[in-house]
Amino acid sequence: MSARMRLTTLITATCVSLGAGTNYVYSAYSPQLGARLGINHTKLNLIALAGNVGVYSSGPIWGRIVDARGPRIAMAGAFFLLLIGYGGMKHMYDTGDGASTVTFVLLLMFGYMTGSGGNAGLSGAVNATAKSFPEALRASATALVLSGFGLSAFFFSSISRILFPGDTSSFLLVLSLGTALPMIAGFFFVRAVPPVHHDSGESTGQGDIAYGRTSDVEAPPVGLRDGSRTPLLREHPNSPLGHAHVRTPTTPAIEYIPEALSGVELSPTRSEPQRTIARSLSRARSVKERSLSKFGRIEPNIYGRALWCTAEFWLLFVILSLLSGTGLMYINNVGSMAQALYSAPSTAEKTSGYETYQATQVSAVSLTNCLGRILIGLLSDLMSRSASSPSSSSFSFRPLPRSAMLVVVSSLLLLSQLVAISISSVENLWAASTLLGLSYGSIFGIYPTMCIEYFGLAHFSENWGFISLAPMIGGNVFSVAFGRNLDAHSDTSSAPALTAPASTGNECTLGRACYVDTLYLTAVGCLVALGMSVYLSWRDRRRAEGAQYEQVDVQSEEDSDDED
Repeated sequence: MSARMRLTTLITATCVSLGAGTNYVYSAYSPQLGARLGINHTKLNLIALAGNVGVYSSGPIWGRIVDARGPRIAMAGAFFLLLIGYGGMKHMYDTGDGASTVTFVLLLMFGYMTGSGGNAGLSGAVNATAKSFPEALRASATALVLSGFGLSAFFFSSISRILFPGDTSSFLLVLSLGTALPMIAGFFFVRAVPPVHHDSGESTGQGDIAYGRTSDVEAPPVGLRDGSRTPLLREHPNSPLGHAHVRTPTTPAIEYIPEALSGVELSPTRSEPQRTIARSLSRARSVKERSLSKFGRIEPNIYGRALWCTAEFWLLFVILSLLSGTGLMYINNVGSMAQALYSAPSTAEKTSGYETYQATQVSAVSLTNCLGRILIGLLSDLMSRSASSPSSSSFSFRPLPRSAMLVVVSSLLLLSQLVAISISSVENLWAASTLLGLSYGSIFGIYPTMCIEYFGLAHFSENWGFISLAPMIGGNVFSVAFGRNLDAHSDTSSAPALTAPASTGNECTLGRACYVDTLYLTAVGCLVALGMSVYLSWRDRRRAEGAQYEQVDVQSEEDSDDED
């Protein structure tokens, strides 16, 4: 039954995620919205920015709600925010009131609501999924859910292109209903189904230890609880045999002292009582630590002010800001890049219109974004299982930590920028878009699992909300730099610009020279992120090796005590 509920949660959470990532489809209707209401491109970009701010600024709030109350409140909030947000945009489009201040302010508010609503649904879906799968499958499960978020732009833009070509009002209605209805399913079917966690295959006799719980192993070992004169077996008060030999042990000894099966000295001699007690307590602590953690560490539970004081948080934050900022800059401005390359003088004849090349970039980024989220989760889980397998305990095999995946992702994103720098033809821009989509999706496929690994599962959504503030910083910095660079190379006396969401109204006809300086900047940012990722992976590897050596020392001490 629990397996079926877990599968239901996974499927429904993926559908919720598919409806939560519609901020990336803004470019599919923003030109028509601007033309209908008489809004210039600067204001259109501000509406898009309002949606992005809604996504990232609401992360800590929705995260705390989900951690404290579960996903249902977030799903209900997502339903109303998405329905009202896109419904309001549709109403403004249908009425066509014009570019008044009130209209613009309302559009900003509706944009913020769509971003906040999408993040609410995603927070509930990812949280429930992360808590429903064991560590060996957690990255794959959360990556599958997050892949829906990456596929959302392709899914809804395809609906617009196939079913409603040129009908923006109907497309906004589809967005309003298509994003809100999955949240209803999430309200009823997305729930955390905690996995059964086995400790090396041994039953404790009182159920298995759940993730993040230590109360089951905090009590002192049996035999030290009440003193040496306390009866080992207590009488059952409701036993039909009265004071016969029907007894209920208070706590199974095997839960704390594995050697209890082979016999434990229950009445120590008076010459060394303290030594025996210390030995038992040491064994109990070592069993608890090995049963609850990887590499001998107890699962952390870091949140609030303590989160901001950890080096891992700031490393993850800066790396994410640089990498995701590069990705957001490219995704938001790939239309302008295609326009600049398309408008550049060339001897080669263009085989398609500008809109076709723009749609190609959107599809390439969205599909590979989805693929990257899935692949990085599978690869991360495969590495984690290899590192924790019995064969990897030998020091001849040096397993890599999960953070080593950040090195791969940073390298791939850096490669995408170098490829984009070298491209001078719009027909080849798909290569850079494919690499960037794959690496950008991989970032958000691995980061939630790393957040759990570093800071624990109990306050995962709140912690992830704080970390997810990073894209808002990097994305805005790199996007502003791109816009200023493009404006500096634009020819104000040229013909009107081709319709593009990121256009400022001026057309640059210099090809890649219009924006290549910004790509140099993002390439340097990716290089810095790569160096920080290598350092983080090195830290984790050193820590894991130190914990392994410590385990060997503890085991050697226990063996020597047994010989004594």
